[in-house]
Amino acid sequence: MGRRIILDVDTGTDDAVAIMFAALHPDLDLIGITTVNGNVPLENTTDNTLRVLDWIGRPDIPVFAGLSRPVARRGFPGGRHFERDTDQDPHGSELPIPAPHSKVRDTGAVEYLVETLRSTTERLTLVPVGPLSNIATALAIDPSLTEAVDELVVMGGGHGVTNVTASAEFNVWADPEAAAIVLSAGFDRLTLVTLDATHQALITLADCDALEKLGTPAGIASARIIRRRIDAYASAMTIEHAAPVHDVLCTAYLVRPEVVTTRHLPVAVDTASSLTIGRTVIDTRLDTPQEPNAHIAFSADARMLSELLASAFARDARTGQPN
Repeated sequence: MGRRIILDVDTGTDDAVAIMFAALHPDLDLIGITTVNGNVPLENTTDNTLRVLDWIGRPDIPVFAGLSRPVARRGFPGGRHFERDTDQDPHGSELPIPAPHSKVRDTGAVEYLVETLRSTTERLTLVPVGPLSNIATALAIDPSLTEAVDELVVMGGGHGVTNVTASAEFNVWADPEAAAIVLSAGFDRLTLVTLDATHQALITLADCDALEKLGTPAGIASARIIRRRIDAYASAMTIEHAAPVHDVLCTAYLVRPEVVTTRHLPVAVDTASSLTIGRTVIDTRLDTPQEPNAHIAFSADARMLSELLASAFARDARTGQPN
């Protein structure tokens, strides 16, 4: 069996690609998925997650619905920079694949996380690629859960690159108090995959064509989904016909850590300022008095990521073999 992981997602187009990668790569054992409010409302993140698993032939992976709002706020700190289901929306409410037949589990996401981490006989890897509401709530119930995690791999934050505001990346901004709790929780290893890295690992239309030609469910769906992202990012990218697929860089890192380059640095989250709410304050000073708490990815290898996607999505879950 491969590395045992739990994904925490707000599916979303980039989450969908990350789910397919984690569910199909032979070096990963995806034991469960928890969903959270984020890119779309919770009911859609959960429905989209089930759609992905059914589509690629992995309905055996259990899905648990989590928090529908941030841990300390009634909603997001402010409005988003695009309207839902417009040409500028990289996600859409529903993924363009059939509605699911499988069902969400009765157990809630936080309860599942607490019970699983308390009972595991070997340490697991947690990969939250949406707002950190579920993870923070589980830690509030039992702070010792960090001891059951060998590595926490978070998609979030940015140093030189942001998106939802001039200071903040969406996942951290969407629930800044949760992000502050998680980043200060004391995980043995915390890897933060920032927008600085994901914006270097762009997937192109040519990559999409190659994925579609694989002829597998994952190849076809990922090409369709990433093309939507490329269209949505068209006016914002300096490279034509390409877009970041943020979340899949986290799952790719699990099997090829060299796909990103990290630095061990202190990072904290601004939860108070109206101007910089949700900013990940990364201390890059050589003489900083602060102790580092995260391995922060600042750069990434786009070609390596593309090759990893093609290799994983060539597999057909129905046969267990490359197509």
